[in-house]
Amino acid sequence: MDRELIEKMKSSKVSFHEADRMPETDSAILARRTAVSGFTGVEFKHITNFSFNTREVTKRNIENMIGAIQVPLGVAGPLHITGEYANGGYYIPLATTEGALVASVNRGCSVITACGGASVRIFKDEMTRAPVFKVKDAKGAKELVDWVNNPANFRRLKEKAETTTKFGKLLSLTTFVAGRNVFIRFSYDTKDAMGMNMVTIATDAAVDLILSETSAELVALSGNMCSDKKPAAINVITGRGKTVSADVVLDRKTILEKLKTTPEKMVDVNYRKNLVGSALSGSLGMNAHAANVASAMFIACGQDAAHAVEASNTMTTLELTDDDLHCSVTLPSLAVGTVGGGTGIGTQKECLQILGAAGAGDPPGANSKKLAEIIAAAVLAGEISLIGALAARHLAKAHSEHGR
Repeated sequence: MDRELIEKMKSSKVSFHEADRMPETDSAILARRTAVSGFTGVEFKHITNFSFNTREVTKRNIENMIGAIQVPLGVAGPLHITGEYANGGYYIPLATTEGALVASVNRGCSVITACGGASVRIFKDEMTRAPVFKVKDAKGAKELVDWVNNPANFRRLKEKAETTTKFGKLLSLTTFVAGRNVFIRFSYDTKDAMGMNMVTIATDAAVDLILSETSAELVALSGNMCSDKKPAAINVITGRGKTVSADVVLDRKTILEKLKTTPEKMVDVNYRKNLVGSALSGSLGMNAHAANVASAMFIACGQDAAHAVEASNTMTTLELTDDDLHCSVTLPSLAVGTVGGGTGIGTQKECLQILGAAGAGDPPGANSKKLAEIIAAAVLAGEISLIGALAARHLAKAHSEHGR
């Protein structure tokens, strides 16, 4: 161990990343951890325990690594799904510290499976990046918009962008103007990758062509019209990532036996809570707790957990159909992938393997779509269970019984 380097880090004379000069990755991690322990007085007993390959994760996933955080992992299911990519019974991995969540999703899975399973379909699959440009005036804005909308220029921008990626394809460009600001929303097919890095690099290359042939000035490669990791109406309306819907018809007998309530009461809860309450509060998501299930699956399966913000845009609908109850969730902006990011880390990869969705699909894009369908069905399970608990006034009782 390089004691001199550790002392310099403890005294802030050198930065943590200086430890990466050490020949062994594990030695660098130990040096940083020792320095942090020295100036905080904390003796680390738990963050030192992990099984993943440190060399791989420090190259791709983390900087200044000192250890790992363990999140409890539970499983719900089986959940029967009939989709275009996911078909059969699936066990749902959920990484969370929120007691009762896995139990709730598990109950929803039981209800859905007992009623024949969830039907799931993907309607759109596009990842976006939207740079913002500054122009001289309204005339300059119109000139830039006209240039971008020229089909010949779109073909050139597409060719330029796609030189940076093996799988990514530029699908469309949409322009937005606000005074001297022009936003161009690039939409891509990113196959099995969630694709944020892919579309950022591709868009950067395309921007060079715009700058070389127009008078526009690039202000920022991301202008928040993407819109990434933020509540945004554009993602609700036009979609981002996968736009996916899952539904199931629940019969009255199953609702009475498993949820201890009635279809009518569940419809009333959904209307007054998820629709009226959400509208009154100004929420973009019209759901009970979609982000709860999405984020637990994101953490388990190596997704970017911050995209739970976009998953929270879910709309949940419940409708009476004769004596049955039609339940659905629509996720307009589900950003997921099965390659890249954290999907290759050992524990996360195993969770993707549980779902049969690890790595690249055949054809390309099939696995990420399969994951999206499974997440949508799991969100549906979570919504049904929580709405049922609220309708039966079991929510507080469930948390109390589980000691939460």
